[in-house]
Amino acid sequence: MRMLAVGTCVFLAYFLVWGPKSGLAVHGQNSQTVVVPEPVVVELFTSEGCSSCPPADAFLAQLDAGKTLGTAEIIALEEHVDYWDQDGWKDPFSSSTWTARQSEYSGSLHSGNPYTPEMIVDGTAGFVGSRVAMARQEIQKAAESKKTKVEISEIPPVQNKSVTLKVSVEKPLSLTPKDTPEVILAITESGLHSSVKAGENAGQELHHSPVLRELKVIGVVGKNGQDSFTAQSTIKLDSKWNLQNLRAIAFVQEKKSRRILGAATVRLTQ
Repeated sequence: MRMLAVGTCVFLAYFLVWGPKSGLAVHGQNSQTVVVPEPVVVELFTSEGCSSCPPADAFLAQLDAGKTLGTAEIIALEEHVDYWDQDGWKDPFSSSTWTARQSEYSGSLHSGNPYTPEMIVDGTAGFVGSRVAMARQEIQKAAESKKTKVEISEIPPVQNKSVTLKVSVEKPLSLTPKDTPEVILAITESGLHSSVKAGENAGQELHHSPVLRELKVIGVVGKNGQDSFTAQSTIKLDSKWNLQNLRAIAFVQEKKSRRILGAATVRLTQ
């Protein structure tokens, strides 16, 4: 019996170190298994002019507040499209840039015309954003894949209404042949709300978290023969944004496939 117990322990230790589960690590003989969440980017394309969007908005806010789901570290982006702005209510957070981003996904996912609410997980799975069970399933599935390590840090202090961020990306673990891994920097703001006066949601008080405010490509992994990527980028902060509710996000996304390889986030300081 003693020999069987020892053998079982050896097997379990081998499985935890080398088994297929992502995010599992063992530190020392007497320590417990530590589960390290893998970052999963969850995007929601939405609009205040869409009556079916508020439940999806609330679900994204719930995911964002929880930060983790199983072995997934949730990195949420709420992107307000502008094609609903002609139906009686102009969404104050809408942008044609986010509409164009969703159209790119329509091509890579072969999902037909853009729609709201649409949730996209790690750039590869798209579905109706209010389908909670499917969202949880896709997020947990995405967390099973080991991600490229991304680091982001703020270089203080915030000056002249701008912030400088340092982004580092290790060599990607896997790449789609002939694709380009772009490094993207984003700013989100939480705690936003609107009193909708017209359109499908007239009379409602809508709350949002976290709304995408800025997004730009700051480089490419592998350019000039480099396996990794390190750069600093400065982003101008709009005076209307609440600094206390801002987060910076860096992620690596293949330009053609739209697959997100890794991500990291940091809350901005004052």
